[in-house]
Amino acid sequence: MSKQQPAQFINPETPGYVGFANLPNQVHRKSVKKGFEFTLMVVGESGLGKSTLINSLFLTDLYPERIIPGAAEKIERTVQIEASTVEIEERGVKLRLTVVDTPGYGDAINCRDCFRTIISYIDEQFERYLHDESGLNRRHIVDNRVHCCFYFISPFGHGLKPLDVAFMKAIHNKVNIVPVIAKADTLTLKERERLKKRILDEIEEHSIKIYHLPDAESDEDEDFKEQTRLLKASIPFSVVGSNQLIEAKGKKVRGRLYPWGVVEVENPEHNDFLKLRTMLITHMQDLQEVTQDLHYENFRSERLKRGGRKVENEDVNKDQILLEKEAELRRMQEMIARMQAQMQLQMQGGDGDGSVHGHHV
Repeated sequence: MSKQQPAQFINPETPGYVGFANLPNQVHRKSVKKGFEFTLMVVGESGLGKSTLINSLFLTDLYPERIIPGAAEKIERTVQIEASTVEIEERGVKLRLTVVDTPGYGDAINCRDCFRTIISYIDEQFERYLHDESGLNRRHIVDNRVHCCFYFISPFGHGLKPLDVAFMKAIHNKVNIVPVIAKADTLTLKERERLKKRILDEIEEHSIKIYHLPDAESDEDEDFKEQTRLLKASIPFSVVGSNQLIEAKGKKVRGRLYPWGVVEVENPEHNDFLKLRTMLITHMQDLQEVTQDLHYENFRSERLKRGGRKVENEDVNKDQILLEKEAELRRMQEMIARMQAQMQLQMQGGDGDGSVHGHHV
């Protein structure tokens, strides 16, 4: 009986080639197997088409049973946080997308505290991640930190409203802000360019930090460099959203039908929808890295400075404390004024001719 020869290991590569150039492929395979996580927050006044745009971006229906409240309900309505998670798969790549909506933002008569809930939510996600990261089992940490915030700006004003400025300044050190001009089909091309310039000027004037796309590397191809340049020039993105398929020029397109024609959602000549989607998909990794390396690290270092103590709504409560102190000061001034008036009346009564004095309360 012949003895079986042991199998010989064959070098799969050419001589003189070690093989670590294949490491990126290993990382790619592992990442695809694990899947990706991304959390997108959408903030803006009601009726600006936030839900429609999100459904258009990811070709899904995140809000199948949404109920729109009436005006009477909105008066006393507080800002709510609604997080919807959907698993999207495309060509074998899985994305766990969480969209955080903020119904009620800007609806109330007094909007002073309307973004306190949103700031608390962002901080809570940082807090949860820090807790999980510091725990014993760190193998399966779910990342619910907000990686990007689409802030919807109304096309009907002359730029940013005071609420827009106050909100963006309150969150710009916590999350990547991408300003979006909603319902851009209500503006002419000249009005659109004028509004974009005005918004950018006001963002600079108020020192608001928005998300800046990273520059293309020198070794990138020319097409990618040109794409990056066009995306940077399009900020703030003016968008139109629609989930309806309409026939235009003999083909089915997603768009909005008007008596004078069709606005195509995915036509770059009509709006910046494609540019916004390209920016989000091609820079998704960078948005996550900026969240991890900048915003989360700032939060983490602040917590470590305090010795791990959690401080609830410290920045948000400062305005409330100041208002209370001002009110107390006014009360004391009024009390002093009343006492001075009382003393003056008593002095005048003492100088009289002994007649019966009235009682001063």
